[in-house]
Amino acid sequence: TNQQLTLIYADTRAIDDPAKTAAALSPLISRPPEELLPILSKKTDPYEPLMHYASDAVADQVRALKLPGIAFAPEKSRVYPEAGSGGHLLGFLGWDDSGARKGRYGLEGKWDSELAGVPGVLRAEKDSGGRWITVTDREFVPAKDGDTIVLTIDRTIQYFACQKIKEAVRANGAASGQVLIMDPKTGAILAMCSVPDYDPNTYNEVRDINVFSNPSVSGAWEPGSIMKAITLAASMNEGKIGPRTTYTDEGFVKYGPYTVKNSDGKAHGVVDMTTVLEQSLNTGAIFAQERIGSDRFRDYLKNFGFSEPTGIEISGESRGDLSSLDKTSQIFAATASYGQGIAVTPIQMLQAWGALANGGLMMKPHVVAEVRSSDGTAKSVEPAAVRQVVSERTATLIGGMLVSVVENGHGKKAGVAGYRVAGKTGTAQIARSDGPGYEANATIGSFAGYAPVDDPKFVMLVRIDRPQTTSFAETTAAPVFGEMAAFLLQYFGVPPGRR
Repeated sequence: TNQQLTLIYADTRAIDDPAKTAAALSPLISRPPEELLPILSKKTDPYEPLMHYASDAVADQVRALKLPGIAFAPEKSRVYPEAGSGGHLLGFLGWDDSGARKGRYGLEGKWDSELAGVPGVLRAEKDSGGRWITVTDREFVPAKDGDTIVLTIDRTIQYFACQKIKEAVRANGAASGQVLIMDPKTGAILAMCSVPDYDPNTYNEVRDINVFSNPSVSGAWEPGSIMKAITLAASMNEGKIGPRTTYTDEGFVKYGPYTVKNSDGKAHGVVDMTTVLEQSLNTGAIFAQERIGSDRFRDYLKNFGFSEPTGIEISGESRGDLSSLDKTSQIFAATASYGQGIAVTPIQMLQAWGALANGGLMMKPHVVAEVRSSDGTAKSVEPAAVRQVVSERTATLIGGMLVSVVENGHGKKAGVAGYRVAGKTGTAQIARSDGPGYEANATIGSFAGYAPVDDPKFVMLVRIDRPQTTSFAETTAAPVFGEMAAFLLQYFGVPPGRR
């Protein structure tokens, strides 16, 4: 919102005693007299700002001094009432290099021109004393107030999500974390919260400007095993596998000098594709990928929205990276099948899982519900379908397999009693920034899912970066998902489907 405050400025032409004026103002506007004196000593400056956004109390104290040449003007200031509930999402109103107010980052950055409006203009001639010449022509263009942006964010869900991700990051000694929640039928973002956050009211106190970037749209990472659901959906949509298709898991797959192993280091023998998801078997994801081939697999990942910005109305969105799949060696497609060697953003992954939840139809994520103009008109943002990525049948089958993951596999802590919850864990290694390979003992845990599986009211992604308590997502990210899912199902009034 905006708050009406006061600009205190000096018309130096009316100041008789600059030193006395500087001494009187200094304690009230928190500027030393030696800094004010050169400003106030100027002889012909009709406008010299001394303090922006002065509170009513400060402005009243300065007015009471009745200092010649000290003037006041109303000034609007942006206020963010709920600190800690979405600084990354909102961004802030700051300054550009020219000293003009400008929206920076988040929604403020993306919608700056619409929010700012158009300043008014008055052009006319003045005489040598600075007075208007009334007989000359004047040009007057009235100001136009900026638009009001109405979000899809549900305030209650946003608050709860922010609290839960803060608790999880703190409990796991993690570096950061994110929660994203979307209505899969419309693409409307219901919550988007990242930790550590910042307070847009005090953005100038932030020491590291990297904090301003919204990791939900810019923080690309190698997602790990939550990608396996996408891989199996692609292969199933091509008719190459089904939930009960089997293969013999020897615990590893060799590609020349490279050996890819299951995360548990075990061979599981003859297993089906549902078990692949339940036990998160790397070899099973590779089997499904190889059935459709590297080129077709890459096509599916692109169709699921990876490697292209989603177009969500927040500044700073990155596109991810699928460039490794352009290489001819089969090892790159193999590792991508279980989420390594490629980079995606959280919002891309949420969009892709939203397609699984929405009968294979992928919707464009959006966080703006309506734009209200100053003339009283309003324009709603309608849901936009991107494309049908997989068939409804494929999405239904994958949903059933993902329910089995929550009930029988590594996702038990994401379950909610009485409901069929679909989801998958992902524990990803972190690529080194100083060369090839991965950091030792550093992981990112994630959980993606939706509920109830037969009529999803939400799709959610939880991500926990660099937890210190454990490296497994079933202990870090899955419990956050489970707590949020229980809250959401109750909040939406969804009756239990099971007893």
